[in-house]
Amino acid sequence: MNADAMNNTSKTDWDRIDAMSDEDIDTSDIPPLSEDFFSKAQLRMPKSPTKVSVLVDPDTLAWFQAQGESAEQQMSVALRIYAEAHKAHLYQ
Repeated sequence: MNADAMNNTSKTDWDRIDAMSDEDIDTSDIPPLSEDFFSKAQLRMPKSPTKVSVLVDPDTLAWFQAQGESAEQQMSVALRIYAEAHKAHLYQ
């Protein structure tokens, strides 16, 4: 992952989005959900994370902590991205 990917800032005008009412949102491209959809729908809850202790070098930990209060969550996401990117190599 390159440095630009980690510093990607949203270009969304959130103030404009927050000011919109439900009627302002164009949903014409969303097909209606049928009874068939709901008869086949299944509730899937995310798995609870497992708590582990991992040794991390001080520079890496400091970088994640400098990103804000969600350092542990960001580290978990980074590990998931890494694992997903390398899964294909395991099954070849």
